[in-house]
Order: sequence, then C-alpha cells, then structure tokens
Amino acid sequence: MTRHHKHERHQALREEIDKNPFSTDEELARHFGVSVSTIRLDRTELSIPELRERTKAVAHEAYDTLKSLGEAELVGELRDLHIGESGSTLLKIEESMVLSKARVTRGHHLFAQANSLAIALVDAEIVVTGSVDMKFLRPVRYGETVLAEGKVLRRKGNKYWVEITAHVNQDLVLTGTWVVFAVEKPLEV
Repeated sequence: MTRHHKHERHQALREEIDKNPFSTDEELARHFGVSVSTIRLDRTELSIPELRERTKAVAHEAYDTLKSLGEAELVGELRDLHIGESGSTLLKIEESMVLSKARVTRGHHLFAQANSLAIALVDAEIVVTGSVDMKFLRPVRYGETVLAEGKVLRRKGNKYWVEITAHVNQDLVLTGTWVVFAVEKPLEV
C-alpha cells in the first residue's frame, strides 16, 4: 500500500471513529476492507484507544450531563446523552434478569431501562413518569444486549413526550411513548 492510501485510510478511520466511537475493530476492518490487525496497527499509530477505553470516555462525558437521575439509578450503561434531545443505553441481560424456565428477560428490566432513559433525557432535577404507551415486540433472552434509544418528540411546559425504542441487533424488541413531567420542587410525602 502506498503512503498516500494509508494516509487517506487513517483520515477516514479517525472520522469514522469520531462519528461512531462504539465501532469494533472487526466492524472497522469490514468497513475499510482490511484485516483486523491492520485496523489495530492504524489505531496504535493514530493513538486511538481500543473500544473499551473509547466506551469509557464517551460514557464518562454522558454521565457528567446526567441531571435527573443518579448514575446508579440509570438502568443500563449510558452510551450517549443529549439532554432535551436524544440518548441511548446498553443493557446486557444477565442470569438474574431472566425467568428460570423460559430463559427470557423479565419485562420489568426492559421497562426500567426504557423508563430511566426517558427520565434522563429531561433537563430537570426531578422528573416523574406520567404515562406510558408501550409494547414488547419479542422476548429478550439471557446473554443478549439491549440497545435502548430515546428521543424527545416534543415539550409543552413541564410535560415531555419521549419516544423509546429498544433493539437486540436489528430486532426491535420494545417501543413506546413516555409522557414525563419535570417537577420543580420535591414531592411532599
């Protein structure tokens, strides 16, 4: 390969990783039509960290913007968060989350992931769920990873409509619209 082509690939690789920091070396190799070892070498030459380190860096930035929930209250690992706009979380389905006989995820785990993402998208200290119109579209099994993506559809005063979709690979597993409310002062008990 000529130096010119390598330079172009390096520039394109940097742009691709900036656009999607969660790309694996295998996905990048397929995208550029080169071997995984070439991608790893290119990353090293460009001082681009491996996926795990990139994921931590992006998540750290996203957690810093989290306002309505504590980090431990968010269900799933935060991938990105643009308050008032959009965000996403990943949830790896573990043994404790599945029904023992059917080996499928208990629905409340998927709901909690989606609900906490809907709340996280609102720019307020206190956010509560008002209503949810949601459907489960297919069972999620032990070992699968669920990507939940949320988007604020509209806002009227302190009322927000948030669309949440959840996928396992290309399969849509959950979809719904949340109506959530920003509350200005703590709720009295």
